[in-house]
Amino acid sequence: MISGPSGTGKGTICAGLTVGTDVALSVSMTTRAPREREVEGKSYFFVDKDRFKADIAADGLFEYAEVFGEFYGTPKAPVISCLDEGRDVILEIEVMGAMQIKSSKPDAILIFVLPPSQTELKRRIEGRGTETPELLAKRLERVEMEISYIDKYDYLVINDDITGAINDILAIMRAERLRIDESAEAILQKYRANE
Repeated sequence: MISGPSGTGKGTICAGLTVGTDVALSVSMTTRAPREREVEGKSYFFVDKDRFKADIAADGLFEYAEVFGEFYGTPKAPVISCLDEGRDVILEIEVMGAMQIKSSKPDAILIFVLPPSQTELKRRIEGRGTETPELLAKRLERVEMEISYIDKYDYLVINDDITGAINDILAIMRAERLRIDESAEAILQKYRANE
């Protein structure tokens, strides 16, 4: 799971992680209106609040949250399907959602992304030109709350260079696949059987 404040480049990083790899990107559901260049079913599943609440009632979401009056959530079915195929799945997710999933899936890996400075973060958010002054102020206030969760994450990646940040996360993913866990004994038995 990849989290971080608005303007850290999470979306660009997540898209980059899927290029030339077998990594799947989970598509979140939201009630907010699409931004320019966002595509239904690729950027988000854009739904109304009634549909979103129906999915909550049907236990169809891993997590959900309300942020600035809009709902965001992670549909279960596509993620489970990819995991069943043995694929890594990236969730671009806000901190409260990441905490919800981590409590039910403790083996999930959490990566927090930040730009090199708060000044750069503010510049990136303002540079989008999609925020009203009120919403910009709310997003900047929210940054401190989100940063307070860093100690709950497994890794921190500083996005001062998009290619470097993507490569750092790919390295984390490779390392996590090589981690020794409870299945190590079964692997060793199989290895020894082939002597």
